[in-house]
Amino acid sequence: MSKTGIGLALLAGVAIGAGIGILLAPDKGSETRKKIKGKIDEGKENLKGKYDDLKGKAKTSAEEAYSDIVSDLSHKSEDVISFLESKLAALKKEVAKY
Repeated sequence: MSKTGIGLALLAGVAIGAGIGILLAPDKGSETRKKIKGKIDEGKENLKGKYDDLKGKAKTSAEEAYSDIVSDLSHKSEDVISFLESKLAALKKEVAKY
């Protein structure tokens, strides 16, 4: 099951549980609504925290990938420069013969 499927199943379970809780609640309606609002607010904060963590990890991962690419390109450009310098030296030797 994908992460999206698990998330949807979790949300459906929470909604069903909340509905059953409302129907079977021994408290007054106003108290039940306060409890539900509190749980929803807790859920929002929890999701926001998880989102912020994921966003931070994604940013860090992207920065590391960028750094790796820049480093790799730097090494490749050094290799190309070395190759071209060796070819230039060989051409200078050839030209010096004439």
